[in-house]
Amino acid sequence: MVGHLAISQCVSTQIISYRTLGLPFLLPGAEVCFENLGCFSDDIPWAGTAERPIAQLPWSPEEIGARFLLFTQQNPEYHQASKQREKRKICQGTAWECTKPIQNHEITTNKEILLASNYNGTRKTRFITHGYIDKGDENWLLDMCKLMLQVEDINCICVDWKKGGRTRYTQSANNIRVVGAQIAYMIQLFKTIYQQRPETVHIIGHSLGAHCAAEAGRRTPNLGRITGLDPAEPYFQGCPALVRLDPSDAKFVDVIHTDALPMIPYLGLGMSQAVGHLDFYPNGGEHMAGCEKNIISQIVDIDGIWEGTRDFVACNHLRSYKYYSDSILNPEGFLGYPCSDGDVFESVSVLFLLGFKAHRGRCFPCAEGACPLMGHHADKFRRPSGAEKMKFYLNTADARPFGRYRYKVSVTITADRALLLTGSMSVALYGMEGNTRQYQVKKGVLNPGNTYEVYIDVEKDVGELTKMKFIWNNSVINPMFPKLGAEKIVLQRGKDRHTYTFCSSETVREDVLQTVPLCTSV
Repeated sequence: MVGHLAISQCVSTQIISYRTLGLPFLLPGAEVCFENLGCFSDDIPWAGTAERPIAQLPWSPEEIGARFLLFTQQNPEYHQASKQREKRKICQGTAWECTKPIQNHEITTNKEILLASNYNGTRKTRFITHGYIDKGDENWLLDMCKLMLQVEDINCICVDWKKGGRTRYTQSANNIRVVGAQIAYMIQLFKTIYQQRPETVHIIGHSLGAHCAAEAGRRTPNLGRITGLDPAEPYFQGCPALVRLDPSDAKFVDVIHTDALPMIPYLGLGMSQAVGHLDFYPNGGEHMAGCEKNIISQIVDIDGIWEGTRDFVACNHLRSYKYYSDSILNPEGFLGYPCSDGDVFESVSVLFLLGFKAHRGRCFPCAEGACPLMGHHADKFRRPSGAEKMKFYLNTADARPFGRYRYKVSVTITADRALLLTGSMSVALYGMEGNTRQYQVKKGVLNPGNTYEVYIDVEKDVGELTKMKFIWNNSVINPMFPKLGAEKIVLQRGKDRHTYTFCSSETVREDVLQTVPLCTSV
């Protein structure tokens, strides 16, 4: 394990006196050093500031007990030596399979162990590191590795530092400095042993793990990429770049914000400030779709009681890694739109007969080359030279699959007689690749002759559009049995600005589907 020997521990007499008194904190001014990792101070900006009032040194590598669990396409399902030991117990010593060398896929910085593993320095390497109270062999990390190995031949390393993360939060927030240094030292060894360039290394970190990745990046010149999955807010928001995740930590830093409300009073666990080259705010970055479910529906989760309980306690915070995992196989459903804030992203114009127009959203559709994909494929985006802290917005579903496809739909309605109706109307998209469910366009007064406009985020990419279906209902009983229809529907696709126009002269009674065919394509 990296840094097994603490070669010095320089603590001032003043600090020792505070420990002797049994006080639960330290004053700034101490330092601790570890072999191969360097020294760690608890001086400003690491402590003694409004954001980090408690001075605390990180634990030693032995106390933290970080493990590096390697997955490759040669061993995509397991990493532990225990799996190999189970095979040894089953073997009777006669089968050829039982004579094969036993490999330990928990790698360390021991050169012999590294060379005996399935690690390959010619492949890209992705580290995944968890946050507070979590662990490196938790399902989400292992599943993320397996998904990546379905689409690419990489070294996937889950970093397990649970011993250092299951203590006071303030201590864990300092322990990640050592874990980050250990990751950096391992990357240095990859370069020494395999001549692997740091540009081919990507570190994915959730919560505290995002700032752990930042520490590794700060120590690794030309690190390829860091992905911050809802970087932890307490002890990091508002801190200098040295302490937290920052665009300077890697050649490319992308961030997904899912729990960005302030810790006080809303108990938001993630940062709101932009700290990457690209910062994504799905669903506005504060309230994730599906996290408002009741306690029973969340705890009895499809992924099991433990995962459901975690979701209930920190649903918004955990959504970041779920979105990232979903994006690996379904990248197109996570298109981010450049926007100043979530309110502007959601705003639309509603057109009335008198010409009144509400505020029009300014973030739709995508200009050519302006919309990156959130998640695994974010690095395909051609970022303008020198640009950083670019903000992007998108919406997701409330459950897997989370990906959505954004359209703007404008519906002009007509009726068989002059009348005002109170009710609702919805549309569904039909294309070469299937159809969507119905999406509500308007609820309230339906005025024939008016055009109603709304953004919809649909559950699938239906391909080239062939027709629309329109349905309405009346919320008030009307003995005249009125008929209403979509005279014209204009649909614009967000990803490429393509516009479809549908038209019909038909009117239908409530709860009857109207098919509106494609009339022109622009």
